[in-house]
Amino acid sequence: MTALAEPLLLLDAIVEEVAAVTREHAQATDAAAAFPVAALGAMRRTGLLGLLVPRSHGGRNGDLRDLVAVSERIAREDMSAAMIFAMHCQQVAAVVSHAGPALRESLLPRIARGEVYLASVTTERGKGGHLLTSDSALDTAGDRLVIDRDAPIVTGGEHADGFLITMRAPGATSPTQVSLVYADRADLDVTTVGSWNPMGMRASHSLPVRLTGTVPGHHVVGAHGGFHALTVQVFAPLAHIGWSACWLGAAKGALSRVVTKLRSPAGRKSADLGSELLLSRLGRVRNRLELVDASLHQCIALVSGGGDLSVPSAQLRLNALKIEAAEQCFAAVNDLVELTGLRDGYLRDSPLRLERTLRDLRSASLNYSNDRLLLANGRLALLDPEVHLGWA
Repeated sequence: MTALAEPLLLLDAIVEEVAAVTREHAQATDAAAAFPVAALGAMRRTGLLGLLVPRSHGGRNGDLRDLVAVSERIAREDMSAAMIFAMHCQQVAAVVSHAGPALRESLLPRIARGEVYLASVTTERGKGGHLLTSDSALDTAGDRLVIDRDAPIVTGGEHADGFLITMRAPGATSPTQVSLVYADRADLDVTTVGSWNPMGMRASHSLPVRLTGTVPGHHVVGAHGGFHALTVQVFAPLAHIGWSACWLGAAKGALSRVVTKLRSPAGRKSADLGSELLLSRLGRVRNRLELVDASLHQCIALVSGGGDLSVPSAQLRLNALKIEAAEQCFAAVNDLVELTGLRDGYLRDSPLRLERTLRDLRSASLNYSNDRLLLANGRLALLDPEVHLGWA
């Protein structure tokens, strides 16, 4: 066995352990709209939270393909747990690529040991979903940064050990001059100011919170006011790719469960596997997922290639991935509900679990609204009258 094969096999075993714990608790956390504490505990215990942390800081030195594979696998069991993991990894990638040496040296080993689960604080009352602006001023007090931040949605906020927070940079003259700041929970007062009772993604436990406190000045991630550049190179690509992996994994899990049932002895008795209607519906579902998978892997290659992601062709491709993954994965599971019918597809206690998957996937187009991205892509399309498709 090669030196490379051993860690790969170990990662597979770790992911299966986390997936098993996630599966065991998924129904209960969905019913109660409760954070998946056991699943996060397994991610901590196995070191999976350190997937993207470099080996030099004690992590698993994983890459974007590893993030996608792990997110897809967890999403087959619970999309909420997968999104929690993928969004944590997005935050870790920002620290790895843009934090200063002092912050990297102090924080990354803790993440690798499973001590720090990172939550994202980018939502803000009054600005809608606009990621690149902030009305919350980041003040200074000596060599420390003063945080006073109200956020209407923070996934896992009650359980996070640290937060990456967007705020208007000190001395900024425009709300677009945004800084990203790391705050350890120990440096903050974290107050829950509302509840979480959604249709789907119930275990994401995305509560409204208020965060106040001070952090060392070197906890700024990237340059002050430079969040736009960080977003283009890290935040947006990893969001679109990580989210899409979760949506695709959830839809793949749903299709796998349906096909397994159809191929079982009981399924062969209850369904006509020669039915043209059944087969055409299955084919349509598979086609939807094939197209999303192809786009996802195109975007992985694009981002992994290290090129300029600010160019229109790259932005168009990444936005299109998010839009199509959100729409096609939801449509695929909706098709499966039609195919399997009232008893197996629609009922909440069906072992196929399509009802929960459909509720979870309904959030996909709303999670940084598809309408906002279609508007952006419309503007970008006007810059390319020759219609140069693709990213190469």
